[in-house]
Amino acid sequence: MRLDVVSLAPEAFAPLLGLGVIGRAFAAGIATLHTHNPRDFAEGKYRKVDDEPYGGGAGMVLKPEPVFAAVEAIPVLPRRRTLLMSPQGKPLQQADLQHWATGLDQLVLICGHYEGFDERIRTLADEEISIGDFVLTGGELPAAVIINGVVRLLPGTVGTADSLVEESHSSLLLEHPHYTRPANFRSMDVPAVLRSGDHGAIARWRAEQQQQRTQQRRPDLYARWRAQQLEQQQ
Repeated sequence: MRLDVVSLAPEAFAPLLGLGVIGRAFAAGIATLHTHNPRDFAEGKYRKVDDEPYGGGAGMVLKPEPVFAAVEAIPVLPRRRTLLMSPQGKPLQQADLQHWATGLDQLVLICGHYEGFDERIRTLADEEISIGDFVLTGGELPAAVIINGVVRLLPGTVGTADSLVEESHSSLLLEHPHYTRPANFRSMDVPAVLRSGDHGAIARWRAEQQQQRTQQRRPDLYARWRAQQLEQQQ
């Protein structure tokens, strides 16, 4: 997969190239990362990329010309989607990451900066994505989150593909608890069922734990899961 990021801070993405399995995926060519700085496409002596907002107000607004030029200079692959990082966007879900990882050849991520961006920049995007109900100084961290989440799902990135199937949010339910050696640590024991060797009992315990944990920690997700189960039974 080809990943293109339009950002005024391209250096923010360099750490991804050396980040564990994500870095190894880039080194192996499973994914490629390309950054594009709008400042390189700005005109004038000072390469100005922002200006005062029409109508007045605090802060500076990212100009449309350099962003449009940066996006239009990116090579276009057949299955491509462009995302705009925005606190006004759709909340990011695991299903989005899975859809992009399996259905695309190219993902373009546009990062805002300053007080905001010229409204016309929105027309470049197929979707606006938010990672939460809060505001950051720019879209670089949300873009890095998406890159991490997508690349780890690409075939060949994670050694054991089955580990991606049972994790939290892959099926609305949160993941079940995990334990490893020692069996007892500071008076805390590993559940006996996990040491029993009874794979059927272990599977039932894990399913029960997923439901209980989701109901306790994310009742909104549990309600959606229950509704899904009832619909499938009809």
